[in-house]
Amino acid sequence: MYSSIISIAMNGMNGYPVRVETDVSPGLPDFSMVGFLSSEVKEARERVRTALRNSGFALPPKKVTVNLAPADIRKEGTAYDLALAISLLAANEVIPGKFAENIVFIGELALNGALRPVHGILPRVCCAKDAGLTTCFLPYDNRREGAVVDGMRIIGVRNLQEAVHLLAHPEAQEPEVCPAREILEQARSYDVDFSEVNGQYGMKRAAEAAAAGMHNLLLIGSPGSGKSMIARRIPTILPGLTWEECLAVSKVYSVAGLLNDRQPLIIHRPFRAPHHTISTAALVGGGRIPRPGEISLADRGVLFLDELPEFQKNTLEVLRQPMEDRQVMIARVGGSSSFPADTMVVAAMNPCRCGYYPDRSRCQCSVSDVRRYLGRISRPLLDRMDLCVEAPPVGYADFRQPAGSSESSAVIRERVEQARKVQQARFQEDSIFFNSQMQPKHVNQYCRLGPHEEQLMKEIFETKKLSARAYHRLLKVARTLADLSGDGGIREAHLIEAAEYRSLEEKYWG
Repeated sequence: MYSSIISIAMNGMNGYPVRVETDVSPGLPDFSMVGFLSSEVKEARERVRTALRNSGFALPPKKVTVNLAPADIRKEGTAYDLALAISLLAANEVIPGKFAENIVFIGELALNGALRPVHGILPRVCCAKDAGLTTCFLPYDNRREGAVVDGMRIIGVRNLQEAVHLLAHPEAQEPEVCPAREILEQARSYDVDFSEVNGQYGMKRAAEAAAAGMHNLLLIGSPGSGKSMIARRIPTILPGLTWEECLAVSKVYSVAGLLNDRQPLIIHRPFRAPHHTISTAALVGGGRIPRPGEISLADRGVLFLDELPEFQKNTLEVLRQPMEDRQVMIARVGGSSSFPADTMVVAAMNPCRCGYYPDRSRCQCSVSDVRRYLGRISRPLLDRMDLCVEAPPVGYADFRQPAGSSESSAVIRERVEQARKVQQARFQEDSIFFNSQMQPKHVNQYCRLGPHEEQLMKEIFETKKLSARAYHRLLKVARTLADLSGDGGIREAHLIEAAEYRSLEEKYWG
């Protein structure tokens, strides 16, 4: 007998249907699996056979051949166990094959027949929906994550026996309902707020501009000046995630295995702050089976790199391409995987190892020590930081400000949202959403300068010896500042402020 059951495989962020074909025929007892399989997929033969026996399903001693099609794409992971078990039962006529037609089966089997959760359920279910399928049998612990996808019947099962019973009795099936959109509409509360930051108006202004245009931001200052405090509050001034953004971000977390029954959907802007000892693969993604890194987990949110010079130099240099292209491409012999990296990179650093340069009354570092420390940040990486702002020491008067005297995150967020609306209207015919995403053709179209502004820009370019990348990024920041102020065109004040955000490169790096 022959049976065919559908499952879903993963390649990076994308799923694709896999058909588990099983043929049972007379002959010497044998169980062979083909279809370009990894070791963990081949091991499914023993898991499934033992799970079937312990679940009370006796299979006759016959020749069994299983093919996972398409056979030219490598299959990895343990998510095919349930589909393989159902296919074996259908081929042996233990259950009628018609019960499992046009149903997707995903899940890993324990030896006792229990179903264990697997990673990547959300993109797998989305793939099933795109393929025209309507029903998915998933592990019980993955049911809420799968139910996030509209238009899909998600049946959560605890073990193999329950799956077989529900297939034979469709009236007993109770699709999982996840009020995802209601979850999204819940109040997005944060534990931190900009009203808690006293003083540091320059840093707060730079953070607002960075949030308005999704620009990269570098904060330089002595220890305790509020750099990390500002960075951790940037997500509170970003507009809330839309439904489409929630799904896009949640897919990344699903592939990384960071969603669970209690949190089936990411509803806040991500904020990732990896330690400076992080490896290159953990930061940008990779591994034998490619997985998203921290920069992809911060997609549509903030990647905060504290103590920037303490990161390994090679690790920082790998960030250059994702910061430019806003995606990570990981190539392996078996194929390439792409992960999103549409992230605002916020970095903080001290100006020297002790942290107090150029205050010579407190800094004991030699000139060569300072140069060596700052030299860990390359100029190409600096070019990709749109705004660079200094954090002066906080004065006593700032600490004694009355509560509520500083602007709250809600007030700042209103201005950021207004600037974002201007950008959305501007780029409605382009495939971009923020000023930071503009390509040179967009800069030429949307960042035109008047005669006085053109002369000023020429002076800035020649004085600061800007690279082509720095020139375009300065204009993008000026465009965002104009959007924040409600101006239709870029004025001299916007160019001057944008140029000031690049002045620290000369001060510290020469």
